[in-house]
Amino acid sequence: MISRKLMTRPFGGFCCLLLLYALTSQSLADTQRIAVLAFELRDLTPMPETEDELRRTASIQPLLQQELEKSGYQIVAIDRQTQASANVGFGYLFEHHDEAARLGRANGADYVVVGRLHKPSFLFAYLLVHLVEVDGGRLIGDYVTETKGPHRLTQKAVEALSEKIVRDLSLVR
Repeated sequence: MISRKLMTRPFGGFCCLLLLYALTSQSLADTQRIAVLAFELRDLTPMPETEDELRRTASIQPLLQQELEKSGYQIVAIDRQTQASANVGFGYLFEHHDEAARLGRANGADYVVVGRLHKPSFLFAYLLVHLVEVDGGRLIGDYVTETKGPHRLTQKAVEALSEKIVRDLSLVR
């Protein structure tokens, strides 16, 4: 409880509330466990699924995990074989939030990030991401982030995506 004496001092109450908020929000983030699944590639270009594009797609999951860890979330690892077993076919977990939630629940996650790299052109691609709450299997975030140009710009798109996810998770709590 914040004392009245402290609250009457100039900026005393404000500083205490700010400190309380910072401590609370960090501890809430620490208790949230997020599983980031490996991204699928939907390449619609005339020469689909080149080695570069497969590498870029494979890099998104660890990049997003790192960004979410920086924000204080615990990352739940789900290996590719377990994910493949739950994924009946291309896009199944992306389209079936209840199944993505079941996979996350079985692995101890509170939230699951299911993503796809959608590449309709050589010039740009989209990160399509669903954020699923494990309890109830409901979709709480549907994100589209555009990335243009070479692979190194994917990092910027992942950073922007992470900011959106963290923002929405702060609203859910």
